[in-house]
Amino acid sequence: MLFSWKDIPVIMDSNNEKKNLLFEKTLTEAEAFYDSINDVECPYFNDVVAFNLKGIKHIRFKKEKVARSHADQFMRLKYIRLAPRVVEKSKTLQEYKQAKCFEELKSDGKRVKTLQEVRYYGFIAILKDELGRMTRLKVVVKQVAGGKPYFWSIIPFWKNNKDLDRQMHSGDLEED
Repeated sequence: MLFSWKDIPVIMDSNNEKKNLLFEKTLTEAEAFYDSINDVECPYFNDVVAFNLKGIKHIRFKKEKVARSHADQFMRLKYIRLAPRVVEKSKTLQEYKQAKCFEELKSDGKRVKTLQEVRYYGFIAILKDELGRMTRLKVVVKQVAGGKPYFWSIIPFWKNNKDLDRQMHSGDLEED
């Protein structure tokens, strides 16, 4: 295991106590749910997709040591329960990116960043959330150097992406 939940600091960028309490509740529930997921069968890969700590770390941090905004984390954590459903129902790929990226790997007991072939797979679905509302989501699965695919991110879509405060993706699957 690379790290534990205790290693991920809670980022608060608002002084509003009600929002902070809602964020804490959502974080706690998402944490418990995410810890309960192991692997999910994916028809597209004809294999399992792992839900490991790399994915939840990416939901909390945009890059290493660069936390996502409080609102961004909240929306992703809020919909994390739908990610396994998208993966297990996905038979068709909607988005794909292949690139060479520096990835942290263990070598001789040390963590070393090496240039690896990385593939990102985007699956888009419209599902009912817990309140019965239809929600459009993109789930990104990452695969490093032909290894096992794992959950990387979840991106909620909005009806109006012209509102820059609500636009949660840039089109770059590595950062989104």
